Amino acid sequence: MKLKYQKLVLRYAAIYNLIWGAWVVLFPQHFFELVGMEKINHPMVWQGMGMVIGVYGLGYWWASYNPHKHWPIIMVGFLGKIFGPLGFVFNYAQGLVPFEFFYTLITNDFIWWIPFFLILKDVHVKTNWKLS
Repeated sequence: MKLKYQKLVLRYAAIYNLIWGAWVVLFPQHFFELVGMEKINHPMVWQGMGMVIGVYGLGYWWASYNPHKHWPIIMVGFLGKIFGPLGFVFNYAQGLVPFEFFYTLITNDFIWWIPFFLILKDVHVKTNWKLS
């Protein structure tokens, strides 16, 4: 049952990341329009972020076939979901980024914290982080 849940979580994460990444690459100004922010001068940077998120989606899909074997992919994603919000807080506190960027953290990071943590916890208990 746990493994089926883990595969499902990773597939949902994969689909979400692929869709979000494609959206940002194809329509780089749309997010800024939606939240009422000023359009960005260099959309290529934001599109690069979309490409990275989309590539994470491919990793999650591949990891879904065997989460215990491919736990490092899940760990890299989980760390990104921790460090992304920390980077936002750091930059927001300095006045370098508007609060509206917080909205991306909800669906890109926060909703995945518990499911990814539970997958990694299960992997640790069952394999003690073996790479093979």
